Amino acid sequence: MGTGTPGLSDLRLADWRPRRRLVVEETDVPVPAAPCVDAHNHLGRWLTPPGWTAPDVDALLALMDRRHVETVVNLDGMLGDELEANLDRYDRAHPGRFVTYCQLDWSVLAADDAQARLARQLRDAARRGARGVKVWKTLGLHHRDAAGALVLPDDERVVRTLALAGELGLPVTIHVADPVAFFDPLDATNERVEELGEHPEWWFGDRAVHPSFDRLLGALEALVLATPGTTYVGAHVGCVAEDLDRVERLLAAAPNWHVDVAGRMAELGRQPRRARRLVERWPDRVLFGTDVFPLDDASLTTHYRFLETADEAFDYAPGEPVPPQGRWTVSGLDLPPDVLEAVYRGNARRLLHLG
Repeated sequence: MGTGTPGLSDLRLADWRPRRRLVVEETDVPVPAAPCVDAHNHLGRWLTPPGWTAPDVDALLALMDRRHVETVVNLDGMLGDELEANLDRYDRAHPGRFVTYCQLDWSVLAADDAQARLARQLRDAARRGARGVKVWKTLGLHHRDAAGALVLPDDERVVRTLALAGELGLPVTIHVADPVAFFDPLDATNERVEELGEHPEWWFGDRAVHPSFDRLLGALEALVLATPGTTYVGAHVGCVAEDLDRVERLLAAAPNWHVDVAGRMAELGRQPRRARRLVERWPDRVLFGTDVFPLDDASLTTHYRFLETADEAFDYAPGEPVPPQGRWTVSGLDLPPDVLEAVYRGNARRLLHLG
């Protein structure tokens, strides 16, 4: 800051808390226009060991009833006994309210018989009752094969495994790479520098260690096109919410490709007209999801406001002293009722074969 400005010469960005002075319309949307399915959430223990991400299931159900959430997709089933524990706690105890996915143990790629091991994992998870497969970003960023080579999503062993998921009737929610800025140089031009300062392990900009963002997205696209019998949901707006033209190209090329909006309100909300065009062009291929855990009232109602209203310049993370994904506000998409019904509920119910 200018040295001649009293009180500002020593102000650090980390201490800056601007108070918005813009007067804007504020619409309260306590429940969605149609009962919804949260197609992207985390209810298990792998992110919050040793406890459950949702410690009180009755309180979660009360929240879901209050905010008209029919079903939550739990991406945290994992494998074996952990999958059984998730199915017992959620799906079997509360039929119709929860749908649990497995996650494969990709570390077995380091074994010579990786393909057979992955197939056994997948068949066992399906037999136990997993309703889908979650693939996380560690595939492509961390897992290596027996020769020490990094395994990307278009690797033939991955292609065969996820083709099998399609044969077993399991949809795949896949998260490849991360926000584009996480692959950019970590300098004064990086728009996510505050977030990366808080989470330095999220920076993948060292090309000697990690592939480029484009290489990872290209591998994802090749995987989807190589496995037309598998239904995919590309997490976080197809893993590239910053480039909706690229999202649309794969939607056009691959009828088995869908996207969820989870965790990317901050990106979609700063391009609301472009985002609305995408959803209106592909109303049967976009799914509602929050990626908010544990779920709470404010997060849900903010999502409803974002999808349903034309409100401008509002906080995408109410209650946060600093917006976690960038110091900007968002504007609503104002989606029409028929599109809202498909995004909130219809598409997920079709893909998951919910009653």
